[in-house]
Amino acid sequence: MAETRGGGPGDGAAEVLDRPLPDGVRRRVVQIVSDSFGALTFGELPAQLRQYARFTPSRRAKFAGNAMAAALETDPLFRQRVGDKFKEAQPELSAALDSGSPPPAADPLDVAAAAYVLRPPGWVKLVAAAGEEAQRADAERADEESRAELERLRAELAAAREQSRADTDRLRAELDAARREAESLHRRLRAAHSDVKRGEAALRKARGELEAARAEGQAQVSAAESETRRLKARLGEAEAALEAARRTAREGRSVEDMRVRLLLDTVLDAAQGLRRELALPPVSVRPAETVDALEPGRMTPKDIAARALSEHDPAILDQLLALPQAHLVVDGYNVTKTGYPQMPLEKQRLRLLGQLSQLAAQTGAEVTCVFDGAELVAPVLLAPPRGVRVLFSKPGVTADELIRQLVRAEPPGRPVIVASTDREVADGVAKAGARPVASVVLLKRLSRG
Repeated sequence: MAETRGGGPGDGAAEVLDRPLPDGVRRRVVQIVSDSFGALTFGELPAQLRQYARFTPSRRAKFAGNAMAAALETDPLFRQRVGDKFKEAQPELSAALDSGSPPPAADPLDVAAAAYVLRPPGWVKLVAAAGEEAQRADAERADEESRAELERLRAELAAAREQSRADTDRLRAELDAARREAESLHRRLRAAHSDVKRGEAALRKARGELEAARAEGQAQVSAAESETRRLKARLGEAEAALEAARRTAREGRSVEDMRVRLLLDTVLDAAQGLRRELALPPVSVRPAETVDALEPGRMTPKDIAARALSEHDPAILDQLLALPQAHLVVDGYNVTKTGYPQMPLEKQRLRLLGQLSQLAAQTGAEVTCVFDGAELVAPVLLAPPRGVRVLFSKPGVTADELIRQLVRAEPPGRPVIVASTDREVADGVAKAGARPVASVVLLKRLSRG
């Protein structure tokens, strides 16, 4: 219930509500304020409501409801202006409220909302009565809805019971039919089970016979496959042996032919060089010339020994390379690390190969330079210089082993010179018939240009 606080009995503005405004009344109040916006000027609106002046009434009621309710409660002047506009729009209801006798046929919510805006004497009671009336109406409406829902549920329950009885009778009939069908199927199942047992017995017997036949056949196939594999293995071994024999014969003939031909060229070149060196006249030897004696002016062995060169004299390398079909094998890194070890390996190789190319062009000798492949972090891409064969040892093979293989590949009698300071290399190639030369001798010869 509402009670009056402050002011006299005829002062409606002094009355206040002691409870929140009912929701239905509040919505009607907001609608009254929203409808009065169009009749008020922009200056007559409170500052907080001016931003909603251009909104439509429905949009204004949706977004500015709280602001309009607050302005109406706190701004008496704005409330008076809204009341004046309401009196113009609803003169009969306004006059009835002023006289204290609202129309009995009017909506209580509309009466309470108008009383809240106009604030006639006793408006708090009107608002409270409207709230109570709205609550009673809501309760009656909810009661009616509950009764209607109860009646609907009772009808549905009766229909469900009737449907349940019908379904029960139908299911009982179906159950009796299913039992009879199950008994028939059970009899047929027992007959089928007996047939299955007899079939399984026959199947086990046939399966045993099949397994025995399969085992016997598998044994025969295994024996045949073993014999076939043995024969194929023997055939493969025979073919491999035949191919190896043929390949060995071909390679042996080609290598031996090459070695003999190279040795023959060496002997012929040596004979021609000896003839040119000795300048032998095309006359036959006289018997008297075979007698060993010392002729006037001829050098003695002591004189020849006095003219011998030192083993570190680069001229000795020139004499060796002047021999017919001479082959110079160079231990690459041994030479470069003796002559210019401070340079990077790539520059060492390029400098040595360039000098060896000049030496090959000057002497006409065959030159092979061997480098250790273990020193490389990646394959070397270079174009070998003219007249020089460049070889790198394979993984697991040192340059020393590759040099010894090159020496052993040469035919006996061909002059092979190996430039290396490695004593093990020098001793090994010397045993194979090659002439070792110290790396410093080759460096001195190359420095001459």
